[in-house]
Amino acid sequence: MAVGVKQIGAGVAALALVGAGAGYYRYATHGRYFESTNDATIQADSVAIAAKLAGYVKAVRVADNQDVHAGAALVDIDPVDYATRLSSAQADVVNARAAIGASDAAVAEAQAAVGVATAALTAAQADLDHASAEVRRYRPLVAAGAEPAEKLSGLTTAEQKARADVAAKGAALDQARLRVAALGAQTRQASAREQAAQVAERAATNDLNATHLTAPMAGRVASRAVRVGQFVQPGMRLLTLVPAGDVYVVANFKETQVGLMRPGQPVEITADALPGITFHGAIESVTPGTGANFSLIPPQNATGNFTKIVQRVPVRIRIQAGPQARRVLVPGLSLNVTVDTRAAKGELDAIARETERQAGAR
Repeated sequence: MAVGVKQIGAGVAALALVGAGAGYYRYATHGRYFESTNDATIQADSVAIAAKLAGYVKAVRVADNQDVHAGAALVDIDPVDYATRLSSAQADVVNARAAIGASDAAVAEAQAAVGVATAALTAAQADLDHASAEVRRYRPLVAAGAEPAEKLSGLTTAEQKARADVAAKGAALDQARLRVAALGAQTRQASAREQAAQVAERAATNDLNATHLTAPMAGRVASRAVRVGQFVQPGMRLLTLVPAGDVYVVANFKETQVGLMRPGQPVEITADALPGITFHGAIESVTPGTGANFSLIPPQNATGNFTKIVQRVPVRIRIQAGPQARRVLVPGLSLNVTVDTRAAKGELDAIARETERQAGAR
């Protein structure tokens, strides 16, 4: 009887040893490469819809928690003041263009005056040439006594008058050309004023358009804080728009768990809000630092009161979920995440070998 009990005991011990060995083998080859955490939540890149302009809210087009499509009307700010500014800017553009037209007409008139002055100078030069020729022709005749001296005196006087007329006509031509240059400068100034007026018109148009706030993407309205009749200031948050389907998971793993985590590794996810349902996903990226390192006041471990605390590293995970599930998986929900890191299990040996090579190269 005692022998039978001893045999049974030995068999149980052997089975327990085999079970323990099998369990350790499974852990060593499989289990230790699965890293889990319940410090994980759904996240979304929400957009705060803020006012660009100051004014009274004329209409609120959406309700709390309403689904909206990209381009949907959200909030209207009273546009009266901005429409008035646009009308004033448009009037300035019209005035500037009228000034350009008047300047162009004045330039054309001045250019015509240059033509007239040029023709007058040409005629005066012809008269001078004729008078000079007559003086040259009569001077030897007077010297020979063939013509009276009074004749030469009269021709000389006529030549001097013609020369003075040429000088006057040349000055008139210079004056006409200077007027063309001055009017051209006025035209350029008018063009500059037109460009400035057009810029002001575009700015006024943009401001008027900014009184009509629309959704930059499809999503769901959250934390709506705007009301009809409220006076809003530039930069004031009116509501938040949560993306309809662009949600992801941020899981905070201990620093002892992330050594083999790499983008693309498969992930299993369960949500407290949907018990019994397992979602699948994949790692998108691992944050290049711990959460404490990016906090508002990073820890200063050199102050003398250091206490070692296991740090957490945020890991971004892409979740695969259909439209019905995504309606439930809203930002902030708690999750349980398990990452399969077996694809990188050979990297530990590679890192060890690399470290040994670098140590031997010194």
